[in-house]
Amino acid sequence: MSVRLGPLVVDAADPEALAAFWDAVLGSDARRRLLTFRPQQRPKITKNRVHPDLYVGDVTRLLDLGARVIREHDDWTTLADIEGNEFCAFARPDAGQAARVFAVCTDSDRPEELAAWWAAVVGAEVRPGPDGTPRWLHQSAGWGDLVWKFVRVDDDRVVPNRWQWSLDADIGVTVDPQGNAFSVRP
Repeated sequence: MSVRLGPLVVDAADPEALAAFWDAVLGSDARRRLLTFRPQQRPKITKNRVHPDLYVGDVTRLLDLGARVIREHDDWTTLADIEGNEFCAFARPDAGQAARVFAVCTDSDRPEELAAWWAAVVGAEVRPGPDGTPRWLHQSAGWGDLVWKFVRVDDDRVVPNRWQWSLDADIGVTVDPQGNAFSVRP
């Protein structure tokens, strides 16, 4: 069976407005390849467990588009889009005008286990994260050069993920072993 990762499917209060924001951030073609939006089933009440990491030429440009700063770190800035969805921006002078997604992050209390499970599903290579544990996926089918980072967190899942990855496959499950729901596109 061939399984490929497709775009992230994002719950949105206003799918058209959120798509327009991300079109301005990434460019329309890149956004359509990486993000799709659907009407939300419930309002956002907690931090997203899935988010993108972007290379950006200038964080100020994102603020001008309506993003807001959540927290500044030494090497990156955590921002929220116009609906409060978190993402991380890493400033790179060579990034150009449009931002570029380079990673997708998924929170987990057992990231090594989840990375190993997904690596087998999408044919990815597992490599170590910054702490030396094997929890970053490279060359996932469908995502090419995007890194899928499984990030260690201790917080409990209280609602379904607002940002879900999609699979271009016909498989019998839509939830992984740690309760992350995903979309299936046959």
